[in-house]
Order: sequence, then structure tokens, then C-alpha cells
Amino acid sequence: MPPHAISAPAKNGTTPPPPAHRDGNVLRWLGAYTASMVGSNVYFVALAWAAARTGSPAQAGLVLAVGSVPRAALMLGGGVVADRFGPRLVVIGSDAARCVFILGMAAVLMFISPSVWLLASVALVFGAVDALFLPAVGALPPRITAPGQLVRVQGMSGLATRFANVAGAPIGGLTVAIGGSASAFTAAGVLFAVSLPLLLTVRIGGLPGAKGDQGAGDEHREGIAAAAESPVPHDTIPGPRDGADARRERAGEAGAGTEAAPGTERTDGADSASAGAGRALLDGLRYIRHHRVLAPLILVSAITQLGFVGPLNIGLVLVSEEHGWGASGLGWIIAAFSVGAAGASLLLTVRGRVPRAGFVMCASTIVGSVAIACIAYAPSVALASVAAVCVGLLAGLGGALSAALVQTQTEPGYLGRVTSVSTLFGLGIAPLVYPVMGAAIGAWGSGPVFVASAALCAAGTTFGLCVKQLRLAELPG
Repeated sequence: MPPHAISAPAKNGTTPPPPAHRDGNVLRWLGAYTASMVGSNVYFVALAWAAARTGSPAQAGLVLAVGSVPRAALMLGGGVVADRFGPRLVVIGSDAARCVFILGMAAVLMFISPSVWLLASVALVFGAVDALFLPAVGALPPRITAPGQLVRVQGMSGLATRFANVAGAPIGGLTVAIGGSASAFTAAGVLFAVSLPLLLTVRIGGLPGAKGDQGAGDEHREGIAAAAESPVPHDTIPGPRDGADARRERAGEAGAGTEAAPGTERTDGADSASAGAGRALLDGLRYIRHHRVLAPLILVSAITQLGFVGPLNIGLVLVSEEHGWGASGLGWIIAAFSVGAAGASLLLTVRGRVPRAGFVMCASTIVGSVAIACIAYAPSVALASVAAVCVGLLAGLGGALSAALVQTQTEPGYLGRVTSVSTLFGLGIAPLVYPVMGAAIGAWGSGPVFVASAALCAAGTTFGLCVKQLRLAELPG
């Protein structure tokens, strides 16, 4: 077990915490996470419908794409915020902001017809709030359960995500049919509101060396104690010292021996706060770069996401069109992938731990990459669906183990920043391959492009197998 791992507090000094699937604290978090994820899916349906009814297809595409810009641009900053103020406070604040904002938008749409620019503004604001929400929600699981339960929690969150994907679109479509976009935005806001009381009742475990309950941002006040147990030399990776004392020190150093010019206003506080945030971000990036497990793990995850995301999104649409399988064939393939991914999540939820996690993560991803190539060469929808089940099962297993390893290997004071880096590749950078994937399939056909994507995935995970620390990485038992 890593020395910095956090154990959820037991109810007395001797009773261990219950398994995650029987822990009321974890189940409250899971309920809040599920409601929030369903709300996000309903929101995207509402936004897409309003954009399609308001502007041209190109304008509708612009509205849907513009939200990814602040999400990608601010994601790393969101990780700094989560580490500085604590993930629970940031999750509650960002979820409350989404609730108020989307319900306000619903009220506006009851009285006016939306313009393209109004919808684009909504997408921008929602994307910016997502940049705060996503790193914080990813940093929460190690704070609510024992390290040995993190794989089970990843399985449970995977099931919640699959449920949200299945339920969100029908709920969004139904509410749009009943009352238009305003009704759908209202439903999304209500779902965000449902998650708030559940989040407020979630208890957060203490950090190493902490005494009693922890408030928002306590991980930074305890950062030096956590850094003392870091596997990384301290002269290379300073602890997360971004509290008030550190800010005063930096402000004092910057302003030592200087006087404000007459008629000018000192801005040391704002400058030092900005410098503190920048330093915290750089500290997080250096921490990842020098970590013997996290550095190769995040690199492998980034490479495999670049290889997986194109074929499993726009690639499936183009393959179905190329083979003449139509929308129904595409639906069967996507459903098969979802079944496989849900199976992986269910397996992890039931089993709770996978031995030799680093090796299994890499090996399952390599086999899953072979299944990706098979989809493009499948002679029928049935065989393509079988391959998609394998991709969902193996890629889902590898992804869940990767997330669990990130959470158990990362020191608590860095969880937000590390999560933001790993999330950035999946939600910010990897989608940029969509136009490249479409152009490549148009030029060379789906077969060679799917093989190239599979080779990229296999190359990334083969590199992971060659790194001893990652290959031998274990999860707490």
C-alpha cells in the first residue's frame, strides 16, 4: 500500500470500513454522481435540440463544440483549485453553479427564443464549470473509502456512467417533446439539484497525519506531512504549500526592499495569488514527471485514448456507412460496446480487487486494441458487435484499473492536479482526432485506419509493459 494512502474513517477504533457497495457514504456519493451525470446528458440533449432549431447545421455544430474550449483550456487550473480548496467543496460549488445556471437558462427560454450566440454562451459557461467539476469529482473517491475499495468504486462509477448514457438521452428527448428546450433544461437543473443534498451528506476522510475532521483546503495545510512520505526527492518536488503562509512568504520575497511608487496601487496580493496558482500547477506537473508509476501510467493512458477515441466515436459511424449496415447496425454495435463496458464495471464491483493491476491493465488494453481492428474487417453486424463487446469489456477493465492506480499512487495533496492532467487527454485533447479520423477513413477506408489506431493503442500499452514500476504496480488489498 502506498504510504500516503487514505483510509476512510471507521466508526470505532477497531471496526474496518464496510465494502464500498455496502457503505452508505459511498452510496450517497454514487447517487449524487449518477444524478449529476444524467443531468449532464439531459443538458447536452437540450442544448443540441435548441441549437438545431435555432441555427444552421454548421452553427449547431459550433455551439456543441465551443463548450469543449474552456473545458480543455481550464482543466489544469481546475485541478489546482481542487487541491487548494478541497475536492468536496469544489464539487459542491460547481454542481450548485450548474444547477442555478441551467435553471436560470430554463427560465429565460420560457420568455424568449434563444439565439445562436446565447446558446454558445451557455456552452462556454457550462464548459468552464465542468473544468472545475471534473478534476474535483475524480479526486473524491480516495477521500470517501479505503484504498482497497477503490477498484470497486471505479466499477460502481462505471455502471453509473453507463446508466447515465442510457437514461439521459431518453429523458432529454421526452422532456423536449413535452415542453421544448426550456423543459429539458429544467429537468437537467433539477437533476443537478438532486445531487446537492447527497453531496452535502458525504463524509470526507482525513489526510495522513491529520487530526479530526478536515475542512476545505486542509490537504494543503497538511501538504508538508504528505510530501514527507513522497517517493520523489523533496528537492525536486516541493510539497503543495499554497496556503496563506506560503502566499505571504512569496509576497514578502517579491516585495522585499521595495516601496510603492507615489500615486500607484500595490497589487502584491493579486500577483502573489496568481504566482501561487501557477507554481502549484508547475509543482503538479513536476510531481507527475518524476513519479516512477504516474509518469508512464498517464503517458500510456494518453496514447491509448488517442487510439481508442476516434474509432469508437466517429469511426463506428463511418464503418457502418461504409459496410451499408445503416443506423440500426450502428445502434447494435454501440449497444454491444456498452454491454461489454458495463460487464467490466460489474466485474470490478463484485470482485473488488484485481491482482497485478499494472500488468492486467496493459495486457487487457493490448487485446482490446486487436478487437478494435476486427470491427472494421467484420463481414456482418453480428461479428462486429462481438468485437465491440470485447472492446468494451477489455478497454473498460483497463480504464478502470488505470483510474484506480492513479488514485492510489497519487499523494492526496496532488490528486486534483493529477486527475486534471489525466482527464484533459480524454475530454480535451483526444477529441481533436475526430476530423483527422474522418479525413483518413475518407482517403484510405476504415480498415487501414482502424489498424493504425489499434497499433497506436498496442504500442502505448507495450511501452507500459516495458516499464517495470508500472508493470509490477499493485492496488491495495
